[in-house]
Amino acid sequence: MPLERAEEARAEWIERFPEGFEEIVAAGELELAAYVEGPAPLDLDATDVEAGWEERWREFHRPVCVGPFWIGPPWETPAADALPLVIDPGRAFGTGAHATTRLCVELLTELQPGSLLDLGTGSGIVAIAAAKLGFAPVLGVDVDPAAVEAARTNAAVNAVSIDVREGDATTEPLPQVDVAVANVSLALVESLLPFVEARHVVASGYLESDEPRFRPYVRRTRRVLDGWAADVLERSE
Repeated sequence: MPLERAEEARAEWIERFPEGFEEIVAAGELELAAYVEGPAPLDLDATDVEAGWEERWREFHRPVCVGPFWIGPPWETPAADALPLVIDPGRAFGTGAHATTRLCVELLTELQPGSLLDLGTGSGIVAIAAAKLGFAPVLGVDVDPAAVEAARTNAAVNAVSIDVREGDATTEPLPQVDVAVANVSLALVESLLPFVEARHVVASGYLESDEPRFRPYVRRTRRVLDGWAADVLERSE
């Protein structure tokens, strides 16, 4: 499907396949794939897979290098000349390979360390990277208990101290921080920003062609990768 429909498609597939699905971006289009047992939904193309597919998802989680970091799963060997950030996604979103995650980590390396809030922390990758960069205290919030569990486990594996809580950032009070990260979706970024009190916000989860409403913030920096965008925002009020 065209990248312009990515947000709509992702939201639909999260509802239909809460255990997770695979995203592939190529030639300006997005392909989504999910493994299911039994008959596939009639409105989707289906292909039979060989036995052992339950473990084959690991093949899609390859290490990446972002700034000073080597980011990869525990079954891969970290690069000797990089700062290792070991992430086992479990059932939570976030391995470091997705363009928005890489952009957020890259932009964090250019900001002055301070207190940080990671909204929709997923596997905890951005929060853990922030802690390794000297941000403190670091708080990660996610509505998904599986994400909270994965983020806490990954923090322990990487020997960093972060606070990870289960909660809905759209309805619960948020602490005032130096930097907030919202790598979620276009709609969530727009709905969260009025309630976020931070000197800077790193926002992502939307396409390069999107122009989010950032009030009460203004854009200071934009980076793009593989058709996705991330912005550094500064509070204007």
